[in-house]
Amino acid sequence: MTITSVPGRWVEGTGLVLGPLLLLAGVLVRAGADDFFPGQLAAYAAAPGRMALSYALYAAGAVLLWPAVTGLARLIAARRPGWAAWGGTLAVLGLFGRVFHAGVSHLAFQLVDVLGLPAAQRAVAASYGAFHVFKATDVCIMGGWVVLAIGAHLARAFGPGPLGVARCVALGLAAALPLGVLKGSSDPVALVALAGLAAALVPLGVAVLRAGPAPRWWAVALTAAFVPVAFALGLAG
Repeated sequence: MTITSVPGRWVEGTGLVLGPLLLLAGVLVRAGADDFFPGQLAAYAAAPGRMALSYALYAAGAVLLWPAVTGLARLIAARRPGWAAWGGTLAVLGLFGRVFHAGVSHLAFQLVDVLGLPAAQRAVAASYGAFHVFKATDVCIMGGWVVLAIGAHLARAFGPGPLGVARCVALGLAAALPLGVLKGSSDPVALVALAGLAAALVPLGVAVLRAGPAPRWWAVALTAAFVPVAFALGLAG
């Protein structure tokens, strides 16, 4: 039986390049707003388009990181399969948590539109910290990147020498990225964490994309057509 890699080189390479860049873009778009939920809701009330774009970019980046993680874990697994399995699993579970947070943040922004800013702030304040099963992913959000970084170092996934070590350290910095609902994440620590994530993964993504033949023209056309069709079907539904 032949087993092919899933989701494949092009999906993983694209995730490695676009995932960190979209996260960074999302944070930069909302830079200047207070990082906690009353300020984030106030920023949305003042500039809804800007904040909606910011959170959409951030959520898309989190989703695209899952193939990035699988691609990196596959490289680590060649020498350190245990570290790859644990790091990849924890990091992907953490990404599920971030997407859940993005969904709750989206709902909170709709409360501003429906109820007005003061009422929305009161509603969020009264429910902030409510229990949900994704609280269990908080440790994965932080710990997954650390385990992946250690595994990448042990497996020399980013190459030998000081540059490879530096990229492993940069990857581990992603653990410092704030987590939770309506977190602005534009403070210096978050920006350093995202810059480290990009420095670690984007060059790897470029190398992955260049490591084989270009996709066939019909595959590119089908992919380009799928995105607007998917949006149209989602809106129609």
